[in-house]
Amino acid sequence: MSSNKNALIRYKTLDKCLKNKYRKYTLEDLIDECSEALFEFEGKESFVSKRTVQLDLQNMRSEKFGYEAPIEVYERKYYRYSDPDYSIHNISVNESDLKAMNNAVQILKQFKDFSMFKDMNGVIQKLEDSIHSTNQKSIIHLDKNEQLKGLEHIDILYESVLNKKVLKILYKSFKARESNHYIVHPQLLKEYNNRWFLICWHKGKIMNLALDRMEEIVTEEQTEYIDKDFDADRYFGEVIGATVSETQRPQNVIFCITPKHAPYVKTKPFHHSQEILKEDENGTVFKICVQLNFELERLILGMGECITVLKPDKLKKRIYKSLTEAVQNYSEDNDS
Repeated sequence: MSSNKNALIRYKTLDKCLKNKYRKYTLEDLIDECSEALFEFEGKESFVSKRTVQLDLQNMRSEKFGYEAPIEVYERKYYRYSDPDYSIHNISVNESDLKAMNNAVQILKQFKDFSMFKDMNGVIQKLEDSIHSTNQKSIIHLDKNEQLKGLEHIDILYESVLNKKVLKILYKSFKARESNHYIVHPQLLKEYNNRWFLICWHKGKIMNLALDRMEEIVTEEQTEYIDKDFDADRYFGEVIGATVSETQRPQNVIFCITPKHAPYVKTKPFHHSQEILKEDENGTVFKICVQLNFELERLILGMGECITVLKPDKLKKRIYKSLTEAVQNYSEDNDS
């Protein structure tokens, strides 16, 4: 059991003893009660030291955790609350605390219709009721789209990652003519640009499967799960988006942003590797070190006339080709 959970069990036990009006507790009694409580939770002997309980009492008395418990020692031997109505579970909150809690509730409400957060609905309602925030409009809005195809798969995929379950997924990529079955070992759920992906292990390599291309999911109970101890920060560290190549090395991508739009790219970098190479009246030249992928191209094309790719030539030619074809879509011959 974690040390934090141990401490919470001890605090709860001490609180129960200190507010008990019908029994006198010595320090040794409190030690025994804490040891017994931990034994009940862990199912094994758990000796709590005298110093640990003394520190717990000291923490409960202090402002460290917001308790400021009125713990007193009477007859130089017994411990109790000087206020018989006090409990660490009845801590009052000030107006500032209520505002902070209300802001947190408003953020949680953004997710309450999202399938994987459905079990939170009751908790959110209780929080709203307890801080009287039901009539306050939200002042924080998060971008989400519950109508995205594939969100119905979130629950089973989330549970499979959490509980280490192998899945059989019927999947049809945008390029495939027919659907195919994949036996996969789910490692992570990844969201990028309002689309969700399952990062999984399949036949000796990491795969990226879009949720909106999944047609059927079945749990493979008889197959042993392979846990790759997946490090998401490392895996996605050299890309923009969710598409990672196992063979491609990251390249220096150099681009120029017009003076008017450079501040936006400075304050919201394309990638964590971004740095400024030059800045003058013609614009700001940036450099990032990433793999060349579809998401990078979409990001650049989304900047329109505000960006010019300088290097590498391969990416520069791709962007030029895409823009040329886009211009043709607006030529007079295509007017309807």
